[in-house]
Amino acid sequence: MAHEPPAGPLTPGGFDTRRDVAAGLPLFLVEQWRASDRTDRAARHLLSRHETRGYSVVSDSAGLTRLSQRLGLLEVLALIDRPKRILHACARAAGGRAVGVWAADNAQLFHPETVEAATLLSALLTAQDEIRRHCEVRIGIGAHLGSYYALSGGLYGAEADAVEEFAENDTEGGEIAVTQAVVDRLPHGHPFELRPKDGVGGLVGPVHQVLDGPRLDIPGLGEAWAAEGWPGEPGVTGQEHYPIPYSGAFYADLLLLDARPGDAGLAGRLAAEHLRERTVVLVERSATPTDTPEVELLRGLSLSAAMRDVGLSLLPPEGAVEIKVAGPLGIYLFEEPTPAVRFALGMRTGLAEREIVGRIGVAAGPVLAGRTPGGGWDVAGAPVNLASKMAQDLGTPGRVHLSDAVRDALGGHVDLTGFEAVRRTVSGVKMTYYVG
Repeated sequence: MAHEPPAGPLTPGGFDTRRDVAAGLPLFLVEQWRASDRTDRAARHLLSRHETRGYSVVSDSAGLTRLSQRLGLLEVLALIDRPKRILHACARAAGGRAVGVWAADNAQLFHPETVEAATLLSALLTAQDEIRRHCEVRIGIGAHLGSYYALSGGLYGAEADAVEEFAENDTEGGEIAVTQAVVDRLPHGHPFELRPKDGVGGLVGPVHQVLDGPRLDIPGLGEAWAAEGWPGEPGVTGQEHYPIPYSGAFYADLLLLDARPGDAGLAGRLAAEHLRERTVVLVERSATPTDTPEVELLRGLSLSAAMRDVGLSLLPPEGAVEIKVAGPLGIYLFEEPTPAVRFALGMRTGLAEREIVGRIGVAAGPVLAGRTPGGGWDVAGAPVNLASKMAQDLGTPGRVHLSDAVRDALGGHVDLTGFEAVRRTVSGVKMTYYVG
């Protein structure tokens, strides 16, 4: 079993306030937990200060694998941007707010409990209508009314994890799925058409598809979501934008690409300007099941902080950056593959010394990376997906997994004794990678 670090301050410099405020670990709470007696009572006491109740709404895009086979990265990012803008505009009209940073194709919203369930469902139906009319990409939406812990701009807790799980894994493009807790808030004789969704629920109870119902009338909806796309435009405040995971300069170019679909020349020019060959290291630490969800949450955060501490101690002073550590995942970006592989091997050893088992994937290729408006970093591109596929979907605990491109680029600069080739077919795509 992984051991938590002893009580005491975290590594100076690695956990400054700016990093903590950016989407990621609530390190102030980790320090409080480490200084406590780490009992269930202590966990409940610490988390009670951050408890909130309301609707968690999570979306996930559908069909991106097929799109990515015929379009470049920037074109895909442009396509998934518009549904996020529409969803955010509709959610704001229903009294909701964005949660976290909407990286890649995921989005999360929170509506306070005071919002009527009928208003929320009508807003989501309106959003799906607008997405069908104006977007090539479809999204699945899941919603749950429950209790969560609001920490560092994110929602934590067993119910928060459960709604993310079924929204990402059990919804299809164009679908709205809501839990029984949401349905129970609808008035008697409500006008919504619902259908039970079999095989989904678990902790959050039965789940229902919302097939039809009244729409929310949102005056000027088209102008509202279109206006979200221009950060810094006069008369448009930052609060009206969804949490954009890109720099302002890049986002302006992305919107230009969205306005000129099929412009191969523009897509090529922007790709040459913004994409860089880099190596991605993705680390997933082991799970930490415990007796109560509260202790599991705080213990998991403490272990993630320990993983981040190990990572920062191993990063070279130049040519590498920590992208983020969130939940059990850590993502790091390197200019060259050789220091990336050395980091991955050192990370495995450093985690093992703390009795933390990790699965690590290392992949190289063109990525988009840079600072977000909130001050953090983010990265997108095929290497991120490949590193995730090797480590999370196919990986062996305690092992390092190298893509074919990374291994070929090392040129003997790293001792790979004991690494063996593995060949797998995933989603119809043949992969070769190396495990050691």
